[in-house]
Amino acid sequence: MSKMNLPNKLTMLRLCLVPVIMVLLLLPAKVLRWEIAYGVGVVIFAVTALTDMLDGKIARKHNLITNFGKFMDPVADKFMVIGTLMAMLFRMLRPDIYGLAYQNVFTIVFFVAVVAIIFRELAITSLRLVLVNTTGTVVAAKMLGKIKTVSQIFCICALMVEPLIDKLITHLAGDWFAAGVYPLSFALVGVMLVFTLWSGADYIKGAWGSIATDW
Repeated sequence: MSKMNLPNKLTMLRLCLVPVIMVLLLLPAKVLRWEIAYGVGVVIFAVTALTDMLDGKIARKHNLITNFGKFMDPVADKFMVIGTLMAMLFRMLRPDIYGLAYQNVFTIVFFVAVVAIIFRELAITSLRLVLVNTTGTVVAAKMLGKIKTVSQIFCICALMVEPLIDKLITHLAGDWFAAGVYPLSFALVGVMLVFTLWSGADYIKGAWGSIATDW
């Protein structure tokens, strides 16, 4: 029996770390303070995202690219992003974490973005399965898809780091005019949504010819 290569092991490690991040973010404050949950969570998430970069580089450098890797790598990305975003959405309903200044608007925008991401990923994953069944081709992630994943990673990091920075500034400076306002998170949610929809449309456009020939 052949052993799983290193890039695929990193992909599986990414899958295993996702539940750890989600549990951290979903723990109630009486069990773990949100500052600790966010601090530890962003570190684990950064390590998880790092495995995404490493597995591809190692696979290309050492010619370890496999169909399993081409298929599971984007699937692991989807679990990492969607799982963390869902946990973040739950936390966002907590006013003691996300200030009241833009909470209602921000939560609505973020909710729309998360729903769009879930629908996009389900559609593209289904399309990839159709292509495998009809053409036998496993399509690797395209550049727009990689940019989309990077934008999602930066957005999630901002969602965890910005409240910590806000908490620190409030602690040092007392009440200040921008307390509870998270401009970086708001902007990155928009960027994430744009690249999510754009990359999805680009993938469908590129695969449309293969789909049409099967009608």
